Amino acid sequence: MQNSLPAKRALSLLTLSPALMAIASCGGATTGDSSAEAVSTPAPTMSADGQFMQTEYGSFNEPWAAAFAPGTPVLFVTEKPGSMKFVDTVTGKMGTVSGLPEVDYGGQGGLGDIAFLPSESAATLNRRTIFLSWAEAGSGDTRGAVVGKGMLICDQADECRVDSLDIIWRQAPKVTGRGHYSHRIAFSPDEAHLYIASGDRQKKTPAQDTGNTLGSIVRLTLDGTPAAGNPFADRNGPTNQIWSYGHRNILGMQFDASGRLWGLEHGPAGGDELNFIERGKNYGWPVVSDGDEYDGGNIPDHSTRPEFESYVINWTPVIAPGDFTFYSGNAFPAWRGDAIIAGLKTNALIRVEMDGTSAREVARYPMGERLRDVLEGPDGALWVLEDGDNAKLLKLMPAA
Repeated sequence: MQNSLPAKRALSLLTLSPALMAIASCGGATTGDSSAEAVSTPAPTMSADGQFMQTEYGSFNEPWAAAFAPGTPVLFVTEKPGSMKFVDTVTGKMGTVSGLPEVDYGGQGGLGDIAFLPSESAATLNRRTIFLSWAEAGSGDTRGAVVGKGMLICDQADECRVDSLDIIWRQAPKVTGRGHYSHRIAFSPDEAHLYIASGDRQKKTPAQDTGNTLGSIVRLTLDGTPAAGNPFADRNGPTNQIWSYGHRNILGMQFDASGRLWGLEHGPAGGDELNFIERGKNYGWPVVSDGDEYDGGNIPDHSTRPEFESYVINWTPVIAPGDFTFYSGNAFPAWRGDAIIAGLKTNALIRVEMDGTSAREVARYPMGERLRDVLEGPDGALWVLEDGDNAKLLKLMPAA
């Protein structure tokens, strides 16, 4: 295990210029019931240094996650206030999604992750299973993350709807505050299991208490029941859901090509982590971290407590990661197998070279804006989602 390279040693720093044209300006309605005008795809523009072709595909209101419907070029984007839109990345047409849940919007909370089952790949949208996460209000000014499973139905060109959305998992317990929900979703490669990242909700100590699901990754069946073979499967209550614990705030969670699970986690003042996630392991938060408290207070480093599972990469100063992807396409062949990370604090894409369960940062690509998500498209392009109001969706391809 090794620390990442400092930024000054990162390789191939590339500056990406803003695109000249946008497909559309999406409305800010939080209900997701209004439709967007269909428009054509603009021509791509060259980045300032000639390394990338960059095309802008509209803007979004506080986007949080994106996913391609498997088998199609259609990208769905969740917006934190409670709406969802989709873009046909071939035609440039945009549409909206209705039937979304009521979310507790504020702070880091709102509509969160979106996931589709790869086994339901089809050339047309029609209908397929959809998984969503969001923040749900509770009693007494409390709230917590939930995950729902429903059916996405697309029987109109510019409108889809979610039917029969049932909550299959709730973060336990609900607590006060609006931070560190995490609520990232990942499926095991065989689709037998659903993994959900559950943040510590800024309460710290529950991450070391396996009697709750705060500060953990849970492993479930696709219907939300605790999976057989979990490390605490013989216990009652939420404990039997836990796969790993001692986590702070995981905002990226992916399986690599070899079926290994990885988590990308925010530290406090320093100490962001890339972790190889293993069954039953305790990753140490808040007992250890290579970061410090925000008020300057010291937290013992991981190296002082070897009984806790340590990181593969640690970032101090922080990168404040969004989501990430393991690249497997043909557009950037030299990057196959690398992790490509969306950086919020860095305003950059960060490329990490993977070697089994070891990794090292090898490059940063400045983008000029906070980045919330990055994913690989069907044609091997990288799709980058900015963060915040009027956030752009960008397609990146290498220059010809």
